Amino acid sequence: MMINFKPLTIHDASWARPLLWEAGEHGAEYSFANALIWGNFYKMEAARIDDFLLSRSAESSAYMYPRGKGDMRYAINCIMQDARERGAPLVLRGLSQTAKEELERLFPSKFDYTPLRDFADYVYTVKDLSELVGRKFQPKRNLASRFMKTYNWNYEAITAENIEECVAMSREWCRLNCCEEDGGMAMENSVAIQMLNCFFALDLKGGLLRVDGKVIAFTIGEPLNKDTFIVHIEKAFTEYAGAYQMINRQFICHNALDFVYVNREDDAGDLGLRKAKESYQPVFMQEKYLAVRVEN
Repeated sequence: MMINFKPLTIHDASWARPLLWEAGEHGAEYSFANALIWGNFYKMEAARIDDFLLSRSAESSAYMYPRGKGDMRYAINCIMQDARERGAPLVLRGLSQTAKEELERLFPSKFDYTPLRDFADYVYTVKDLSELVGRKFQPKRNLASRFMKTYNWNYEAITAENIEECVAMSREWCRLNCCEEDGGMAMENSVAIQMLNCFFALDLKGGLLRVDGKVIAFTIGEPLNKDTFIVHIEKAFTEYAGAYQMINRQFICHNALDFVYVNREDDAGDLGLRKAKESYQPVFMQEKYLAVRVEN
């Protein structure tokens, strides 16, 4: 019998979020907000099996590696059976190095694995991002210092009173960066707008920067588990030198000091974004793999 997959809705947060949290993983796919909003673009459907969130793409027929805790062999067997009944090859996405080793232990030599560098998450320490101490962070400190000296600025948490200013700023950012000519940028901006629209329902955290009263940067994130905070969205007008460095540091200082790590997600293969994320000196990369069932 095929699994009864359905699109996630915001009402699924009540059961899915605790399962993802308890898994204790560092990957961005363990964020319910990501599963919900990015899932809309990739036509993802989900189901609960015991204490696992299972999901598959109705578009590509690929499955996400089960997220949650419990009998992983049983969860994988459920997916295998579902794929057989749908007449589709079994393809699993979103495997961390730990998950890859687990799958190989449970099903030795049954899968081929391919690393997906473009989807590896950048993970930093809260200490590094909040303090920017040492020679390696001197360029970041200099930009943040120049911003503070140059502009009449202030930082605010995102609230019901100012969130529409962030929506307007995101749309203006997209216009200035010609998003309509770049499918990836257009999608990312749409995700930003959707996260702002669902901000309070998903209990997200956010911050913004003003210069002379105008919103010139904002960011959105949330706790991922007990030791990791995740940043989903970060936008700034580049005409304000140091705006990205300031919103990054201020947001972490105001929201993540009780955590050890910050996941700033992947670079999606964008070389400019890769250079920027590498410049913040990640302490490790949360690797991602694709696993394809070998037919014997």
